[in-house]
Amino acid sequence: MFDYIIVGAGLSGSVIAERIANKLNKKVLIIEKRNHIAGNCYDEQIENIIVHRYGPHLFHTDERQIWDYLSNFTDWDIYHHKVLSFIDGKKVSIPFNFNTLYEVFPNELAKRFEIKFLENYQYNSKIPILELKKSKDKDLQFLADFIYEKIFVNYTAKQWGMKPKEIDSSVTARVPVFIGKDDRYFSDKYQGVPKEGYTKLFQNMLDCPNIKIMLNTDFKEVIQIDQETKKIYFLNQEFKGKFIFSGMIDELFDYKFGELPYRSVNMKFETIEKEYYQEVATVNYPNNYNFTRITEFKHIHPIKTNKTVILKEYPQKYIKNQNTPYYPIFTKENQGKYDKYLEYSKEFKNIILVGRLAEYKYYDMDDIVKKALEIFEERF
Repeated sequence: MFDYIIVGAGLSGSVIAERIANKLNKKVLIIEKRNHIAGNCYDEQIENIIVHRYGPHLFHTDERQIWDYLSNFTDWDIYHHKVLSFIDGKKVSIPFNFNTLYEVFPNELAKRFEIKFLENYQYNSKIPILELKKSKDKDLQFLADFIYEKIFVNYTAKQWGMKPKEIDSSVTARVPVFIGKDDRYFSDKYQGVPKEGYTKLFQNMLDCPNIKIMLNTDFKEVIQIDQETKKIYFLNQEFKGKFIFSGMIDELFDYKFGELPYRSVNMKFETIEKEYYQEVATVNYPNNYNFTRITEFKHIHPIKTNKTVILKEYPQKYIKNQNTPYYPIFTKENQGKYDKYLEYSKEFKNIILVGRLAEYKYYDMDDIVKKALEIFEERF
């Protein structure tokens, strides 16, 4: 009945499903555990305001082909994300940049730091905080320690439940120091949000007679993986087509090599009886409170209303069957365990792994779209 089966209706699964259905004209089944498509990109309306149920998703990319591909399914509102961080009782610009220097230090001292930055680094470049900490210049050492302590270390501890040095450098590099005055959170050529929201984008992407979707369905209800014969069964019938999996790889193989750890987030939405709650879409709270940040969605999806909706994010440990796995935790030990699963998966001829959970890797949205398109071109 189906040529392909995909587990997960998030970005990776949906992009591959769309390509199979429209380019190959083959039938594909998507199995989704949640009661909706769009994965963590899913949005809905509260008080007529579009909110992102699983935290803010801001699309940004430097690659024209990725932007053009998604533009087949949505029009865009141009949106440049700005973030403030609450430090020592005031809100300052991040990523830390030249504007931030003058917001936190006296003018004369800020000017000195600015000159030191320009003497040591290229203008408009990005420097990972842990690299800046290695500087031999005393002023830059002082500044690196200040940024690390005030902006980075406590936020990271809350977000990941561990110290930054224990985290893979690919994660810590995501929060750089910007050598310039551009205070946008992202500097990519193409930035925006879908005009009618992400859920509508996914609906358009999956609107094809060749695509069938099973919601509210744990893949294990209909799929059996025979680890002895390395065969896959769908509704007790051997499935010989390609099986594309975007869920947790350890769950796929019944935790054969043990559980892989993830971080989760408790998302708490609040409706507030005022036009706006804060100055920009997102304000980080690295050193105060148990939550990491507050996002106000009216800044992302403007609408005329006297109410506003905010989201406070409380990071927490992922507990199986109790909350949602959001972020793989990157350590050498965890990577070693994942590598065992990856090698084992190669014994199955028709399994393809793609996505943050299946690859135990952090992806931005544009990166996962690119990866899904590449897998389609290479494997189908």
